[in-house]
Amino acid sequence: MSNILQNEDKLGAVLVQVQDDLRQLKASLEKVSADERGKPLDIQALDNAICRTESSIRKHAEDYLTSVNQQQLVLPCIEDLQKKTVQIPKWKPSLERIPDVHPQREELPGASPRGKAKHGRIITGSVARLQTIESKGRRMPGMPEEDKHRGSKWHKELKWETKPESTSVTADRECAPLWSTKTPPPSTTSKSTDQRDQRDNLISGSLQNLPVPASVNITKYPFTIIKGQIDQTATDFWHFKQSFSLCWTGVVNALGALEKLLRDFAVPLAKVSGERLVEFSHGWDNGWRKASLESGLLFVLENWEEVLGVVIRPGQRYKGEGGMEAAAIRIQSCWRRYSARTAYLCHCRRKWAAGTIAISWLMHTQMRRVRKALQARRLSQLENNRSRAQHLAANWKHIQSSKRTIIHIPSLGYSQSQRLHLGEFDVLQNIQISRVCDIRDENVEVIYVCPQHLGDNILDYYTSFLKCDGATDGAGTRTTRASSCRRRFIILTPEAVDCFPTHNMCLSTLLKYSPRTLKRIRYLIQGKQAYIVGGVAHVDDLAVADELGVPILGPEPAIAQLYSTKSGGKKIFAGAEVDVPPGQGDIYSLNQLHETLAELMTQNIDVQRWIFKIDSEHGGRGTAYCDVCHLSCFNWALQEYHRYGPELWNSEWIQESVLLRYLDEIPEWLAHYAQPAKTSCYPNWACFLKTFLRQGGVVEAYPPSDSITCLTVDLLLEPAGEVTMLSCGDQLHGSCHLEAVGSTVPQTSVHPETLHSICTRVGQACLQRFIVGYVSVDLATFLDRNTMEQKVWAVDLDITYSDQLAMTQMLLMVTGGTLNCHTGCLEVPMPVTEKGCEHQIAAKPPVGSRYAVIGSHLFHTNLSMLYHHVFFQMCKIQGIRFHMKKKQGTVFALYDNSNRSIGMITVSEDLQGALVTFARNLSVIHQEISSSKMQGETNFKELISDMEDVLHMTVQNKKQIEKKPAA
Repeated sequence: MSNILQNEDKLGAVLVQVQDDLRQLKASLEKVSADERGKPLDIQALDNAICRTESSIRKHAEDYLTSVNQQQLVLPCIEDLQKKTVQIPKWKPSLERIPDVHPQREELPGASPRGKAKHGRIITGSVARLQTIESKGRRMPGMPEEDKHRGSKWHKELKWETKPESTSVTADRECAPLWSTKTPPPSTTSKSTDQRDQRDNLISGSLQNLPVPASVNITKYPFTIIKGQIDQTATDFWHFKQSFSLCWTGVVNALGALEKLLRDFAVPLAKVSGERLVEFSHGWDNGWRKASLESGLLFVLENWEEVLGVVIRPGQRYKGEGGMEAAAIRIQSCWRRYSARTAYLCHCRRKWAAGTIAISWLMHTQMRRVRKALQARRLSQLENNRSRAQHLAANWKHIQSSKRTIIHIPSLGYSQSQRLHLGEFDVLQNIQISRVCDIRDENVEVIYVCPQHLGDNILDYYTSFLKCDGATDGAGTRTTRASSCRRRFIILTPEAVDCFPTHNMCLSTLLKYSPRTLKRIRYLIQGKQAYIVGGVAHVDDLAVADELGVPILGPEPAIAQLYSTKSGGKKIFAGAEVDVPPGQGDIYSLNQLHETLAELMTQNIDVQRWIFKIDSEHGGRGTAYCDVCHLSCFNWALQEYHRYGPELWNSEWIQESVLLRYLDEIPEWLAHYAQPAKTSCYPNWACFLKTFLRQGGVVEAYPPSDSITCLTVDLLLEPAGEVTMLSCGDQLHGSCHLEAVGSTVPQTSVHPETLHSICTRVGQACLQRFIVGYVSVDLATFLDRNTMEQKVWAVDLDITYSDQLAMTQMLLMVTGGTLNCHTGCLEVPMPVTEKGCEHQIAAKPPVGSRYAVIGSHLFHTNLSMLYHHVFFQMCKIQGIRFHMKKKQGTVFALYDNSNRSIGMITVSEDLQGALVTFARNLSVIHQEISSSKMQGETNFKELISDMEDVLHMTVQNKKQIEKKPAA
């Protein structure tokens, strides 16, 4: 700053000289009248250029002088310092450590009328965000939280220290204006350059955030502003103006802004602190103009709290100068913002709606296009299947007598909801792995599609099992057939099994998405007669058949799904004119259920239990029952029946009172006493009833007898129109008495001719409805209490290849026998003794009869702890094996690698021996793999209990037969 003051006069002289030179140039140019060509010179343009240059220089000169003159020079008053005694203030900043302090200026001659004065400096700080600390220790309001933290940090870094000074210094500080301090000692003058750099950096970086500590609460230059106007003639304002005349240019700008602010907010009275205003104007000129005026201008007032209260009052801005215009602008801006926002939101909603509609329409059209394509493709597959089925029907006898390839796909094409609720679905589909035993016919080759990857031990087991053909009687012949059997079957697993491990897809769907397996099958059946034998029909069966170009030995999926339900089966039985239990199908509402049940119970007063079956369920899953003995009015209804007698009871007017009484009590009776047969599927009647009404169902009577036998008959409905009985057996039940887990083959409950007649009529009724392939019929037989005659009811129809038939194929494979359902006998060839070797060529080998017990659903969790070879070794030690020469013993069927579920067949000379062997095997296996602390989950015990009842009944029947000839 001292250099600037020293060169100030030189710079002014230079500027004055430049102006004189320009005027002389202008005067000399006016004398020139024309240029070299004689044209007049444009004096006006040249004059304008010179004037602009002169104005520019004058402006820059004034700006320079203004910036120089705005440097504050506060001259201390000269007093008798020796007589002046004051105390050193408690707070005194160390000027060397304050980077904001302006460098000292040289004393200007004539600057002070009071004579020689000492140089003074003024501390400048952040006036835009002035945070004055009053004597009470209270901060000014309006400081942001961030500035408070920075201010506290600034105070900590300063650490003001008090240094002893001379009395003259104390007197000078006492006489100096407020907010000013003395110039540092001459030793610090050499550091003015560094201090200037530090000051510039702080001003440019964080002047707005540095608080100004204030320890003085009394101002020497106060003046008032009334209603936003300054009284220029007031003594206090004139005294303030005279005291700060050197920096008045910057003060005028800040003062004008303060007046405008007070007029805008209609502040009646404002008391201005002159020193604070000067400090604020100095900081404002150095870069604080960008800051908000309201945040700093108010703090130059002594009554800033009162003024701030007026300023922040709602609506105060609209009471001051230009308030109506400001209010109008504010209202218009709010309204325009609201209108624009509303229009924008409306536009966004319409745009979103348009996008959603467009996407929905595109998805709809795409889905419709895909749906049409799928429908066309499935229609094409159906037409192709019908044409291939006609060819199969026309050439069936030729195909059966020639070499052929059977593609076994044991698919369970249930609905998706049913498949997802079935545990270990792949194991359930692989229970019919015994289909590979069809190779016992020398003209048959089998391609078995397996729903899971089988281990080498299972594959080796079936390979060795199929090599042992019991139908042969010579060693050489057995070897020849063993080698041929190995070449006539193959087990394939679709690659899609690994892609969909948890989706519970049916096997046909997995094969549909397995192109490599399909290609392999096409290669294996190339140039051969082949057809598919599926399981539960599914629409993907047609896709697989169309891909392979082979027919399906079975009905169309739509027909199969229609008649495989419980209600559909009753329609077929009604068409076949066979005896069925009293009941009604196609029930879909609760009122219909109650009315139908009341009517059936009234007409069949002797029925003790009623069965409820869900249409789409299989086995005992969708079955519930309720006993009539729990009905409170049953005894009264029974008395009414005996009073009128069986002949008059069929009259409607007699049954009306009982019917109405049943209708009143049936809802509560069902809610309390009806229970599902398998609680693992449906835990209570409410859950069962919900599914029953949603999918439809059947209500029918349970046979009114204590001794009931259920049997299953497997039929082959040939495409040529013939009905063939393939297997028949009496059912064995486990924990659920309405679900079969095994059977005894052949059946012994119904006379073979009666059974053949019933099955033939059912088969013909199925053929009339275009149902071909494998069909399973469930029958129930019992003795009528009134007539003591045997009755046979047809209770269920399954249009699929049954588990019993698959296990029967394994039985016939291991024994080499045939099952004659017309005579009800299992005939097996017996080995030729040495005495009869001479007559071997002339006579046929002797034939013996056998009985077998089949268990297709044997389950024990502890079986998973044993390897297969360990399990077979254990069975061998316990004598559980099959004797090829005697054609009796035990054979196992393996389904999965975990070995939890197995199948078992026991063969003996009589039914009693087969039952005893089967029960003994279950007991031994359970004892070997279980302990007292780890029994495991199994159905062995319930099956053994049911077999004991059958065995007891068999013994009684045998005794009765033995007594009749004696009589």
